[in-house]
Amino acid sequence: MSRRTYSIDDVKAVILIGSRDFGRCPTATRLNRALWPLAGKPVLQRLIEQISNQGVRRFVLCCENYAAQTRQKLQLPSYLDVRFIEETMPRGTAGCIRDAAEPGRDELLFVFGACMTAPPDLSDLIEAHRQGTAEMTIFFNPPRGAESPQQDAQLYICEPSILESIPPKGYFDIKESLVPELVARQKAIYGATLNSPCGNYKNWEQYLQAVGDYLHRIQADSVIPDGFNRLKDSEVWVAERVEIAEEVRFLGPTMIGADTRIASGAVIVGPTMIEQNVSIGDNACLEESVLWDGAVVADESQIRRCLVDEEQIIPSAVRLEGELIPKPQRLFAGFLGNIRRRFSPSAIQSDAAITLDSLWQRPRLRWMLPAAWLLLLGAIIAAYWRPTLNDLWRIWLQSDEYSSGLLVPLLAGYALWVRRKRFADCTLKPALGGLVLLAAAQGLRLFGLYFMFASAERLAFVLSMGAAVLLVFGWAAFRRFLPVFLFLFLMLPLPNRIETLITLPLQEWATASAVFCLEVVGYNPIRQGNVIQIGDTLVAVAEACNGLRMLTAFFVISGFVVLISNRKRWEKAVLLFSTIPIALLCNTIRLTLTSIAFTIIKSENWEVFFHDFGGIMMMPLAIAMIVIQLWILKQLFYPPEKTEQQVVFSRNTKT
Repeated sequence: MSRRTYSIDDVKAVILIGSRDFGRCPTATRLNRALWPLAGKPVLQRLIEQISNQGVRRFVLCCENYAAQTRQKLQLPSYLDVRFIEETMPRGTAGCIRDAAEPGRDELLFVFGACMTAPPDLSDLIEAHRQGTAEMTIFFNPPRGAESPQQDAQLYICEPSILESIPPKGYFDIKESLVPELVARQKAIYGATLNSPCGNYKNWEQYLQAVGDYLHRIQADSVIPDGFNRLKDSEVWVAERVEIAEEVRFLGPTMIGADTRIASGAVIVGPTMIEQNVSIGDNACLEESVLWDGAVVADESQIRRCLVDEEQIIPSAVRLEGELIPKPQRLFAGFLGNIRRRFSPSAIQSDAAITLDSLWQRPRLRWMLPAAWLLLLGAIIAAYWRPTLNDLWRIWLQSDEYSSGLLVPLLAGYALWVRRKRFADCTLKPALGGLVLLAAAQGLRLFGLYFMFASAERLAFVLSMGAAVLLVFGWAAFRRFLPVFLFLFLMLPLPNRIETLITLPLQEWATASAVFCLEVVGYNPIRQGNVIQIGDTLVAVAEACNGLRMLTAFFVISGFVVLISNRKRWEKAVLLFSTIPIALLCNTIRLTLTSIAFTIIKSENWEVFFHDFGGIMMMPLAIAMIVIQLWILKQLFYPPEKTEQQVVFSRNTKT
């Protein structure tokens, strides 16, 4: 059978886009797979560009629906003849070929699946089709291993004559309908194997593999994609405004999009694709993964063979392997997006996420959100100044039990400064939940004012501060702020009912434990209620000596240590829970030493001095106990540190 010799000018590219997925894959449900990104552009646009670079000028894009979304995402040159076909009723893949063809025109129809990252050389395909002398040629990807089967490349070449075998209406598929029909009509069908995979995919796992094929291909061909530069003597391509800190290690082909920040100690193992405005924290590890626009990988996280969707935040010290992490769905996302754009109209050039770190790089905008938060916080403080904050100040100065609350705001501010780097990669999105929390706090305050319940007013003040953070900075920053937010509750005195419930048991425990310790050291004390008699010396364990003062003070100390220390969560939990026995033990030691001193000292002035001095000395004793506890945990659960480190690639650059 002889066939006409076709050239590139006779080729029409028919691209089958298909519809979005519904339910099975959240990312494919949100965004058509053909529009998934590849080096800063949708895969479909990259496909059209690579085909047009080989001389093809006529394209027909077949969409089952949502053609408007496809048009919006694509930015194609005007010299291309691109026609969209939106099927109101499903026509099938073969039906789309008939609809795309021009009746009576002698043209060679190239049919591509839209999800393709590395289309082969079209001249080779035309030659393979010519040698096959068939009505239609079906192409297959080469097997990836000795035992793996050949996979359909979703790539076909069709002669105009096949249109006679496709009905003008109704659903008609290539594999299930057209191929059997051609066989029944005794038309020849040829199968050919490509020299290399064309990078087609149907799901996110195959998408990762297709991106890897794309990176290996540009590495082998020494091609530099538009908008990227190759780092010298490396397999890394970077776009503009990329920040790579010292001791970042690369192994394998990697592509990094614009406005991306990679912190010190990170390890990137290719093939890995990092899209635009991505933030990667200290000592994070990425291996054979793809990160989309605005993704955040926090410190010491490990991501292996994963697809991280847009604006998704991976918390610190998380290990993920073989997972799809879809874009977080937020209530009233469109409304909040408009608020965010109004906050920063000149800063947002696309839908990429804004972080504190990226905002700080813009001198005109760096103070906008902090200033908004300070104004809101100032308004909250002014609203609560009388009587809530005045009463709280008086309690701090006059009450021994809650005097440590005066230090809490200062320590919280210092803890925020120490932890400031943890907020750098937080995606900034004002959250409507902040308004809800702020309204709930004001309702609680009204309840406290109406029923004269001062504890409710103080609680509403702290809740309002948390609401201010959530409202201005969003959920990502609030999650990082949450430990400091919980620490702020320690500045509030306990409600009277709760204080009454624990005061008497604490007082009885202090007396009983002091008597026990005196007996252990050789004294013969006699307990009469909360009075200890040692010979002719009487020591009264007053209500102020019940240990509540130490309990509140030690909780402030241990909470502060938890905030500024870099330990695992379970260690911090052990440290917090150990505050209660440490406080009770220190109070028992103080009462025991005070009782012994009173048997020796007979001067009232010296007794008062020793009583107060003994309470002060319990503070460094408690700190020493906490330090010893942390040291013991380190010795028991931490392996010896390794000093040797192999650096694969190290560079400090800005492009």
